[in-house]
Amino acid sequence: MDLTKALDISARGMDVQTTRLRVIAENLANQDTTGTSPTALPYRRKTVAFGNQMDAALGTETVRVKRVGEDRSAFPVRFDPSHPAANEQGYVRTPNVNSFVEVMDMREAQRSYNANLAVMQSTRSMLTRVIEMLK
Repeated sequence: MDLTKALDISARGMDVQTTRLRVIAENLANQDTTGTSPTALPYRRKTVAFGNQMDAALGTETVRVKRVGEDRSAFPVRFDPSHPAANEQGYVRTPNVNSFVEVMDMREAQRSYNANLAVMQSTRSMLTRVIEMLK
């Protein structure tokens, strides 16, 4: 395999993990965002789906962000009758964001990003050695 192709493939992997980290950060930032009225919905957790895409220039499949969707799970409720978004029974719908799950997803994305970065660094080192040999 051409070493520059390895760099391109790793860069694509880093790109999708960057998108994943951005979505996780958005989820964590909005984990306490409720509606402003009893009928308003709170923040809905976002998810990232990956897919393979044939790259004709590289001659191989690369990873890509297939879509950024929404988690359709139910909103948890908490009792807070003084909240402006409380219903008649005093319950407020809260975002379906679980900070524990988000932190685990963040660690996985970080490890994947670092793995792609390590491949890029190794490839760069190999290219440097080839250039030095050709001098």
